[in-house]
Amino acid sequence: MTTHVQRLAEFAVDCRDRGVPAEVRDDVTGRVLDVLGNCLAAYAEPEGDAAPAVLRAVRRWQGAGEATAIGSGDRLPAPSAALVNGTLAHALDYDDTHLPSVLHPSAPVVPAALAAAEATGASGERLIAAVAAGVEVCNRLGMASYLPEAGNSLFFEKGQHATSICGTLGAAVAAGLLYDLSADGIAHAVGVAASMGAGLLEANRTGGTIKRVHCGWAAHSGVTAAVLALEGLTGPPTVLEGRFGFFQAWLDGRFDAEALLSGLGERWELLRTVYKPYPTNHFTHPAIDCALALRAGGLSPADIEDVELGVAAPVLRTIAEPRADKIKPSSPYHAKFSGPYTVAAALHGGGGLGLSLDDFAALDPERLALAERVRCVADERATEIFPRAFAAVLRVRLRDGSLLEHRVDSSRGGPEHPLTPEELAVKFRTNAGRALDPDRVAALVTAGRGLPEAASVAALLRLTVA
Repeated sequence: MTTHVQRLAEFAVDCRDRGVPAEVRDDVTGRVLDVLGNCLAAYAEPEGDAAPAVLRAVRRWQGAGEATAIGSGDRLPAPSAALVNGTLAHALDYDDTHLPSVLHPSAPVVPAALAAAEATGASGERLIAAVAAGVEVCNRLGMASYLPEAGNSLFFEKGQHATSICGTLGAAVAAGLLYDLSADGIAHAVGVAASMGAGLLEANRTGGTIKRVHCGWAAHSGVTAAVLALEGLTGPPTVLEGRFGFFQAWLDGRFDAEALLSGLGERWELLRTVYKPYPTNHFTHPAIDCALALRAGGLSPADIEDVELGVAAPVLRTIAEPRADKIKPSSPYHAKFSGPYTVAAALHGGGGLGLSLDDFAALDPERLALAERVRCVADERATEIFPRAFAAVLRVRLRDGSLLEHRVDSSRGGPEHPLTPEELAVKFRTNAGRALDPDRVAALVTAGRGLPEAASVAALLRLTVA
């Protein structure tokens, strides 16, 4: 009897051997560029953050120079390069999101695939197939955890970071394909990786920099698992559905097998992965949209008495609680997970596509003062929509007693309002331009778009060295 992991492994090998549809190929090419841009922007951030700490750690370990660390250009063992680049990819909270599983698949999978591809001399076409398969497996694992009756992913209900847990397995699939593992080998790589994935979400609530490393560790673990499988380590065939398997351990045995396996290779969950216009926790995006709309209508922060933000009930734990921490974030990074602060930032106006990385370079006293007047509450309509899309309503009471209101049912960049190619280009150029000169950014765009025809990914990665 074919087990779940064997089904996923057969699908992955089919992606490598037969290729992926043109729509998927084009989608993956764009996602690779988005990840590279996010990594370069994170590399250009000030010292003392999570990514520099990770880079210092892997320099201690040293080892064979198989793959490139984005930005610094360090030549590292493939698992170490994946650790650095995966950390960079997620460090600014600017990475893409799959709905309704609410996980960020590209940040762990693409860095793992890039490291394995460079280590093995793989072509751009093989990289694309590996990323497509890895992201699809990651997303489907996330979908298997989504419980319609709860209106949420069970991972999130339990405080677990689905991105790093499912991303480890997706990264193992991608890396395994590039190390030329058979279907049995891919199944073993996933079986090994399932003992490595982890991640807790408490840092979203009360601070700490560990969450930024979650995708790096997932990428690192995925490459490590693939190499261990290549060398003969094996995993259990029932690693997913078994009595002591993945779904039992993480989700108490509650999972949707049809969401995991139905239509593999025909219905692509990868294509339901949306890009972020703002470098903040995705739950804050509809609130930012509302605030930007009211500001565009003429609202001045000086006229505001108080603000009520209505969002889906499940997201309050992330962006509204504990209130004391959310109205006075401990760091600019922590502010990205604050509903009150991000609303205040948008009401004051920002750069880029509405709010930019520069708007979170430091905590602004005026925005902090306004954040104290923002209350977050559960909104019935937003809760009904969640997590198929992120919705919110913003009600602003002015000093003259009048009330302004704006509602969005799907945030910008989401399923109903995808970012345009021009907006994605602005995002990439702005991000990459924080580390590279304009000529290098243009060359990186050209190389990224030519990825399907590239003989290897080495030239692409050389362009990411600052």
